[in-house]
Amino acid sequence: MAVAGAGLSGLCLAQYLVRAGVDVHVFERDPGPFVRQQGYRIILDRFGLEALRESLPRPLYRLALTTGDEPGGQLRFTDSRLRAAFTITFKDEPRASRQVDRLTLRSILMAGLEGRIHYGKAALGVESGGPAGLRLRCADGTAVGASVVVGADGVGSALRAQLMPDAGPANTSMAGVYGRSPLWRNGASVIPEVLRTSGVLAIADQPGRAFFFTCMRFGESPPEAFARVAPGSYAPTGDDYVMWGLLLRQEEVPLGIRGNLLALRELAARMSADFHPLVRRLVETAELDATVLNLFATGRRPQRWAVPRATMMGDAVHVMPPFGAHGGNTALRDAALLGRRLVEAWEGGTPVEEAIADYQNEMVPYAFKAVDTAAGLMRRLTGGPAAPHWVLTRLLPRLHRVTVPEA
Repeated sequence: MAVAGAGLSGLCLAQYLVRAGVDVHVFERDPGPFVRQQGYRIILDRFGLEALRESLPRPLYRLALTTGDEPGGQLRFTDSRLRAAFTITFKDEPRASRQVDRLTLRSILMAGLEGRIHYGKAALGVESGGPAGLRLRCADGTAVGASVVVGADGVGSALRAQLMPDAGPANTSMAGVYGRSPLWRNGASVIPEVLRTSGVLAIADQPGRAFFFTCMRFGESPPEAFARVAPGSYAPTGDDYVMWGLLLRQEEVPLGIRGNLLALRELAARMSADFHPLVRRLVETAELDATVLNLFATGRRPQRWAVPRATMMGDAVHVMPPFGAHGGNTALRDAALLGRRLVEAWEGGTPVEEAIADYQNEMVPYAFKAVDTAAGLMRRLTGGPAAPHWVLTRLLPRLHRVTVPEA
């Protein structure tokens, strides 16, 4: 079996299938495992946690929990000067969610898959034929035989046009410049105590611009935890950090800026110049090599699956704007569901085509409910009618005390 893409969903599926005794290999276009940023903090909800619990060996699942932390209990909406407008308090049951570092989670998902992840193998297409039934074609000219092919190669999937010919993602008007900045400076937290357990969305006076930030605090140090549970696996440093994102309109992003890290940080600094000094300091102290640009898109529901023994997962199917923390959890949920359906088919002697069709019929409703939710939140928080925006950025903050002093 062949999986295209070594992101969260592809690796999670591989873990599930290896535990069930299935011979699965993952083909990744990057030349190595950690050559680019693939996100920062992720909040695992009950679906994400359950997918990991079902897919990972027990020690690796505990490693994900112990290196993470309880997520912040609040999301604060403020104006650009961090004056509070209103706050949402989450009432999840204890241990029902967990914040984890995405790089650390990806390292955990790689553990035990040595020899099964093949780098420099960009998937190009799927062909019928060969002893296994299908062949996965790669950009380097090689072709791999497989009984089932799964596309988990992200929003820029090369397989999507063939496997889901009517479901290319739709662009949106919004983009994000993301960064990561050290949480500790001279022994003190750069985030005030009042915001220690909060995510903050600071909305600018100008519609279509906002700044989000939140802390990632590790539980047990990843190097120490990996040495105990998964010796020999790559362990990130585990330094606490602040993840942030400047939200702006795509028309404000200069052409050709993607991949130019210095220009991206300069763009973030320029667009956040009127925000609170804390916001400006986060941008100024950002780790340059952790700065990325994301042009937001929304997946479209597939109406036709063109290859019966091939399917798709994660952002390759249902990319969504980063509002509501649904993307990573939905991808992990896909992986566990597909793994379960495939194993049930192989163990029960039922056709794999039926198992894949069952997965697709179950996945599309919950995945595109999440897409619709995320897109709706994006529209409400970054655009919309002038009156609600005025209430959010001008009226409500004047009814509250200043959240963070300017000094």
